[in-house]
Amino acid sequence: MTGRGRRDSPQRCAPPPPLPRRFRPCSRSVLPPVPPRPAPVPDMARTQGARQLLAAAALLGFLQASSSFEVKDQSGKICIIADMTVAFSVEYKSNGQKEFAHFFLPQNATVGPQSSCGKGNTSHPLLVLDFGAGHSLSLNFSEHADKYQVEELVFHYNLSDATLFHNSTAGVKKVSHKTIIQAYIGTKYRCISSEQVNMKNVNVTFSNVTLEAYLTNGTLSVNKTECTEDMVSTTAVVPTTPKQTTSQVPTTTSPVPTVSPSNPAVGKYNVTGPNGTCVLAYMGLQLNITYLKKDEKMGLDVLNFIPHNTTSSGRCNNTSAILNLTFEKTRVIFHFALNATAEKFFLQGVNVSTTLPSEAKDPRFEASNNTMSELRATVGNSYKCTAEENLQVTDKALVNVFNVQIQVFKIDGDKFGAVEECQLDENNMLIPIIVGAALAGLVLIVLIAYLIGRKRSHAGYQTI
Repeated sequence: MTGRGRRDSPQRCAPPPPLPRRFRPCSRSVLPPVPPRPAPVPDMARTQGARQLLAAAALLGFLQASSSFEVKDQSGKICIIADMTVAFSVEYKSNGQKEFAHFFLPQNATVGPQSSCGKGNTSHPLLVLDFGAGHSLSLNFSEHADKYQVEELVFHYNLSDATLFHNSTAGVKKVSHKTIIQAYIGTKYRCISSEQVNMKNVNVTFSNVTLEAYLTNGTLSVNKTECTEDMVSTTAVVPTTPKQTTSQVPTTTSPVPTVSPSNPAVGKYNVTGPNGTCVLAYMGLQLNITYLKKDEKMGLDVLNFIPHNTTSSGRCNNTSAILNLTFEKTRVIFHFALNATAEKFFLQGVNVSTTLPSEAKDPRFEASNNTMSELRATVGNSYKCTAEENLQVTDKALVNVFNVQIQVFKIDGDKFGAVEECQLDENNMLIPIIVGAALAGLVLIVLIAYLIGRKRSHAGYQTI
């Protein structure tokens, strides 16, 4: 999972400001003594305000807090620990209309009975989190050489749950994704930044993640493997070329931080057919490839396409279009298709071919995936997404697109049609709105509590 956005750590709500001190009568001898005050009567209004304040704080904490889970074997020994915040965004149909459900993994989610520590070579560790009315999130772990990884992420969601999916009765759906969460054996995986996993009709966003599998002593390891987004190098210098290979380090210590390449520049590409422009695309393009090195360790090759050094070509007909982009020794081919019934275009496939660094065991790399359904929009409109999108070609190859706007088939000259925003952009706008509304409510409650307290502080006294 890759993600560029950073999410703050869970925060505690600040306590309300103290109520003003009560005015005390003057104690000079020329004034008559003030009779002692009777015992205070419980202030019901203030008690109710405090309860409302706690409710608002609980809401804000739900938006930011993470949840912790453990998996134990039959002897009670802990083998998996996971502490993380997970946000879901699901597209579904309600009365024939497209709707979105946005929700978080609740803190009362439970570790499902299917969870296990695995048994040698016959089965692998599995963490299953059950929540709500028939929803579950599963993390399937595996190990290879000196690393463990979340090999597959599986999400089951029940569209019959009316609390989340209004007017939908489509039953239980399942989506899965080959993830790239990976850490060294004997270290915990740590990632504060947001990491998004895109699946069919579903986006899952992880943040504030601390997890470890294959535990030996039942507690999290002191050493950690950080995700790329959290790494900050103090020694390496940003390379002048956008291509960078990061090598793995010895197993006795945590990985040495490396510099992630900056986001690629946005280029303009087009394909012309018999009837004029049939593909018009603005996007930054990045290629991530995991490969086996000659020393049997894993390496990562990250390549940013430079627009003015990239050549484009392609072809199109009434139902399909191809955009071919070539940069140096790397080629990425996008296959677009038309759904005539729904009158929508979409990205159906991606082919990748490149030459890996000399340390690679096999320097020639090729990968393809022709079963995609991404970058969808209505014919005549353009698809736009300012957030980074990850297109999974295989478990070894990932194509990342940045600030993409694309239109296929029905194009009026060289201008984009009406914009259809991606779900990721909608999510990015929704979360700040929710948090802002919660904070506004919290401030209002504090202000009301303050005014009530100030009014009560003057009761029972006479003006002197």
